[in-house]
Amino acid sequence: MSDVPAVALAQLTAARARTIGTWALAGVIVFAVVAAAMQFLRTDLEFVRATLSFYLLGPLGVWLQVAYLALSMSLSLIGIGYFSAATREGRSPVALSLFLVGAIALAVTAWAETDRGGAAALTTAAAIHAVSAPLAFLGTTFGMLMQSWALRRDPRWRRHFAVAFGLALACFAALWLHALWRELPRGLSQKAVIAMILLWLALAAHWLRRTPLAPPY
Repeated sequence: MSDVPAVALAQLTAARARTIGTWALAGVIVFAVVAAAMQFLRTDLEFVRATLSFYLLGPLGVWLQVAYLALSMSLSLIGIGYFSAATREGRSPVALSLFLVGAIALAVTAWAETDRGGAAALTTAAAIHAVSAPLAFLGTTFGMLMQSWALRRDPRWRRHFAVAFGLALACFAALWLHALWRELPRGLSQKAVIAMILLWLALAAHWLRRTPLAPPY
């Protein structure tokens, strides 16, 4: 009889993680669909050269802003979901913190208007955007690396470690390649990095949706 509360708690924790995973995956899908649609709707921007920040400007930008917030929600949920559902050995407070930093920075990025270029002085919003955008990328990719590394310590997700860590490492390398190799087409290279990050987030959310019961301690 003493095991009944523990089993019930494990079932509740797993069910909560699956729900969190479902909402996280929904946010990733919303962002991916809206961001992809913008590439066709915004005929005034050149796909290869324009980074996603410029798609936030203009009358259609509000839709992408909402999609940014959906992705911000997903980042938070993935961090919270894995932290709350993991075994004591598999928890990573560092990964949780990094995902929350990435989520907050992404939300700020959505509403702080990027620099439009030209001779005008940098506005306060543009200065904030210039800080929050790279912080969102760094917080997210570092969080992905830390969470992937933590998966190997939890028997339920250990089998996903190689794929998760390999993809997270590729995302991290691609981000720095985009940042340092200035000759790359800025829009195309940034969107490639974002697509890779979205793939990792979608996989992480999918695995969270299939969370089994935690093994007994």
